[in-house]
Order: sequence, then C-alpha cells, then structure tokens
Amino acid sequence: MTDMLSRPGARDGESSATPPSEIAAQTKPLVVSAVISAGACLLTGLLTCAAVAVIGWLGATFGGASGAVRAGASAWLVAHKAGVTIGTGRISVAPLGLTLFFVWCLYRGGKSAARSSAADRTRDLISLAGAFALVYGLGALVVALLTSDGALKVSPLSAFLGAFSLAFVAGIAGILVESGAAEDIADATPAGLRDVVPAAFAAVLTVIAIASLLFAILLAVHFSRITGMLELLDAGAIGSVVLFAICLMLVPNVVLYVVAFLAGPGFQLGTGTTIAPTGVDVGNLPAFPLLAAVPADGATPSYLLVLTAVVPLVAGAVAGLVVVRRGLVDRDGDMLGWDAFALRGAMAALLAGIIIFALLAMSGGSAGPGRMASVGVPGALPAAGVLAAGMAIGAAITAAVAASRRPVAEEADAER
Repeated sequence: MTDMLSRPGARDGESSATPPSEIAAQTKPLVVSAVISAGACLLTGLLTCAAVAVIGWLGATFGGASGAVRAGASAWLVAHKAGVTIGTGRISVAPLGLTLFFVWCLYRGGKSAARSSAADRTRDLISLAGAFALVYGLGALVVALLTSDGALKVSPLSAFLGAFSLAFVAGIAGILVESGAAEDIADATPAGLRDVVPAAFAAVLTVIAIASLLFAILLAVHFSRITGMLELLDAGAIGSVVLFAICLMLVPNVVLYVVAFLAGPGFQLGTGTTIAPTGVDVGNLPAFPLLAAVPADGATPSYLLVLTAVVPLVAGAVAGLVVVRRGLVDRDGDMLGWDAFALRGAMAALLAGIIIFALLAMSGGSAGPGRMASVGVPGALPAAGVLAAGMAIGAAITAAVAASRRPVAEEADAER
C-alpha cells in the first residue's frame, strides 16, 4: 500500500467530477469522522439489545425497566467477549449471531468514516482505524461502568479490549475497502498468496455449510423434543419472540459446536460432559430448543464417524478447485506445474484451519454457575488441526489432479 491511494469517487484512474474545493468542504477531520461513525455503531448495538430486553420485560411479571435496559447492555458486552458476573455465576459465551451483527455494523461504520474523512494516505488510514476503535472501546468501557451494579459486575478492561479489538478488525476492513487501499494491497500481493485467501474462505464456508445442514437435519428428526420444550417453557407470545431472538443469536455457536463434533474432539455443554462421534455423555440438559439436536447418551451412529473423515476432504477439494480455477486465470498460470497448485491448496487448508480455530475459540466460555461454567470446544486446537490436515490432503490432491489434467497442449496450439 502506498501513500498515493485513490480517494473515494476517483478510483480506477477516473477523475473526480467534484471540484477540490467542494470535496474539502464535504470532508470532516479524521477524529470527527471516527467519533461520529463509532458512536453510531455503539448506539445501534445498544439500542438493538435494549429493545429485545425491553420486549422481554413487557412480557415478564417481575423486574423493572431499568433492569431490562441493564440486561440489554450486559448482552451487548457479552457479545464483545466481556465477561459478566451475576452473583456466583459468570457469563462469557458470546452469542456469535449478535457479534456478527456488530461486526457488520462496524464494517459499515469504517466505510462511512473513510468516506466522510476522504482519507487516502497510509498514515491517515491507520490513524482513522485507531481512532475509530479507540472511541468504540472507550464507549464499551463507559457502558461496563454504568452497567455494573450490585450483584452484576463487568470488568471495564475486558469490555474495552473486546470492543477495541472487534472495532479495529472490522473497522479497518471497511476503511481499506472504501479508500481503495484493499485493491492496492491485493495487487501488490503475489498471485499465489492472493489465490490462497479465497480458497481458504471457500473451505471454511464448506465446513460450516455441512455442519449447518447436519444441525438442521438433527433438529428436524428431533422436532418432537422442540415442541415438548416449548410446551414446558410456556413462554407466551412475547416470551416466544424473545426466545426466538436468543436462539437466532446462538445458532452460529451451535453450528461451530457441530463443526468441532465433525472434527472428532467434539464439544461440551457443561463441566464433565462430552459430545463427540466416539460417544455422548451429557446427562440432563436445559429446556432450550437448540439443544434438541444433541444426541442421547451412549454411542453415536456410525455414519457420523464417516462424516468426520469425509467433511474435511470435501472442504479441501473445494479449496483445491478454487486455487486451480483462480490460478489458471493468471497470465503466468500456464507455466506452473501441478506441484505448485498442490502447495497453494495446502496453504489454503492451513489458513482455513487457523480461521476455524479462531471461530471455535470464540464460541465457548461460561454460561452460568455450577455445571454450566464450561461450555464450548475445550479441544479447539486439536479440532482445527484435524480439519486442517484433512483439508490439506483433499486440497493438495484435488489441485494437483485438476492442474495436471488442464489442456495445455491445446491452448498452446491455439495461441500459435
């Protein structure tokens, strides 16, 4: 990335139709743009969580409106991986559906900040991203201080670090895309590495798609359990809306648990529990609709063991095909041998394993006192390693075979 990046509205060699004086009048200082955009993201997230909490309070017969707002703020903090302590229990399992919504808001906020400030130099882009994340993190710190009261405690430092990290990653992505710097970075990246990134994301999405399909099938098979849980909860109309919102926010967590299950190490829904292809030992579970898909205690069906071997190979094959397809488009792609494509496929699998490890590590935590103090994937690193190894095999073989079968001779004759 250089210091001569194009401003928004004047990319791809096009000249801006707006006179320089009008552009200067429309732009804002970096700090002002960062404060406005980060503040908008902060308010959007807090108001969304508070609205859901207030809806739940309207259908409840206890508590006050201030407690509902505080509960919404606590959910907002937990979604940023800021642990909230309530009495003797601690809640640190981030509802990843809500976290993904905040990531999208922060990404859009980063784009808005870059557009309003018209930042185009490397130093300005870094300063804008830092200011954007700092403002958002300080906002989370203030929310944590205001939320803590009595039995409810929130660490201001963890709130700041979690919000700052999320805002920096998502915000800088939006800033780079809007400023045009992302295209410059992609152009400066070697073709081999540039092809690895989309191939890795294709592998990750394939694994998540298969896990989502398996989860949906298990929910359909155990639909009677869901209806029984809903009858037992008897939440009413408003309570059902809140319960649906909670389930929607936790669906990504459960899908990632299925990914860990398919990897082999499995996951746990409480201290001392195990849900893995080798067997299930979970005991009684809370009456929560998403948990209806959990298999009963004992041995698991044999087809699940087959999936643990097939899924990473299929995901690796997808990554290998993406690598070859993108590599052959490059002007120097015809000069590469099958071994080069196989290496790119293996690199994509390694990157996919790193991404899956980060997702699995974020999906767990504590969900309350006692038994629920440990929920998630304790073996996130082994699970990601197993998937990465399987994907590397599938990607390398697929890329090598696809590259070796390309019609090089016919293409050479056509060029002559």
